[in-house]
Amino acid sequence: MTDPDWEPIMKSAKAIVTNRGGRTCHAAIVSRELGIPCIVGAGNATEVINSGNDITVDCSKGEEGYVLEGNIPYTVEKIDLSVLPSTKTKIMMNVGIPEQAFTQSRIPNDGVGLARIEFIISSHIGIHPLALINYENLKEKAKEDQKILKIVKEIDKRTFLYERKADFYTDKLAQGIAMIGAAFYPNDVIVRLSDFKTNEYANLIGGSLYEPVESNPMIGWRGASRYYDPKFEPAFSLECLAIKKVREEMGLKNIKVMVPFCRTVEEGKKVIDIMRKYGLVQGENGLEIYVMCEIPSNVILAEEFAKIFDGFSIGSNDLTQLALGLDRDSSLVSHIYDERNEAVKRLVRQVIDIAKRTGRRIGICGQAPSDFPEFAEFLVECGIDSISLIPDTVLRTRLLIAEKEKSLSAK
Repeated sequence: MTDPDWEPIMKSAKAIVTNRGGRTCHAAIVSRELGIPCIVGAGNATEVINSGNDITVDCSKGEEGYVLEGNIPYTVEKIDLSVLPSTKTKIMMNVGIPEQAFTQSRIPNDGVGLARIEFIISSHIGIHPLALINYENLKEKAKEDQKILKIVKEIDKRTFLYERKADFYTDKLAQGIAMIGAAFYPNDVIVRLSDFKTNEYANLIGGSLYEPVESNPMIGWRGASRYYDPKFEPAFSLECLAIKKVREEMGLKNIKVMVPFCRTVEEGKKVIDIMRKYGLVQGENGLEIYVMCEIPSNVILAEEFAKIFDGFSIGSNDLTQLALGLDRDSSLVSHIYDERNEAVKRLVRQVIDIAKRTGRRIGICGQAPSDFPEFAEFLVECGIDSISLIPDTVLRTRLLIAEKEKSLSAK
């Protein structure tokens, strides 16, 4: 399987096939953003595909992918954008790779519903933020510890232009976010704050010095729980300063902020307070703060979350995982993982109804509407404000939604 360490080399791959993982694992999500065909959970792919073989990876036939021997010819379908219908439902995009933002922004869209910053951190920075903040202390320890000496040398190699090493993190993160914000300006670009798990943070340079080992990082120390924790708050301050720089110094006020994996209303209040401490003040210069709706508690207490956040974005990947009680990275239970399960759909419908009732904007940035046309239609029936899609499904889904809205208005 893959993790963020793989992302630089994934960019140069023609296709990706993994033995393990489900539809929402790291390999699947990043491959879709890169526009690379990807098959996950193949079981024995590394045994039967040999180096040097010519193969064709075919992901065009629905939920199952095929690895075929040899170079198989294919056809390219073209769509005339001049006759593309408009929709009442906003069609936004999931974007995470700054270098592709200007190309992807040429696809007709209403903005970015999910800008993931994890790719910027792993590929453009590659160093744990606390290692940069504590650089001087690490230099002292490196005199007696070869492991730390190696970390210090790697930090020096990457940040040689920076006297204050933490500025490297802020600048690189700001540059990546700004590229996405500029590409889609003046449309909204909703930037999700970092949502690495402990095992992913540990893979960054120096990460092993600061990250605990968890038995199940997927439901551990991630998202909102990190930001106000004294052990991580200094690192989170760098994110806040980067976003502030993009909005205020670069003038990209179309940047909005989204808080992931916020388990309780009290956590949400703490995060908003911490953001204010570092210059990101809700409502100031039009700054809006959204919350990911990806935990059943976000739905159950949606009216309370609506009092402190400006809107919701449904994360159907984690919402499905937690509603059905399974690990979405596990291929062993991947056959059960399905956003179309009635339990998940009831949660989705419920939170959309509450958002409408409380006057809060609500969209979705999870994988479901990109994978399942019928789920996109279901969202339109529920009255969702926006649907954020991976780039390769935007045109197809826009056509589908236009037809669905037309049929609903005719009733």
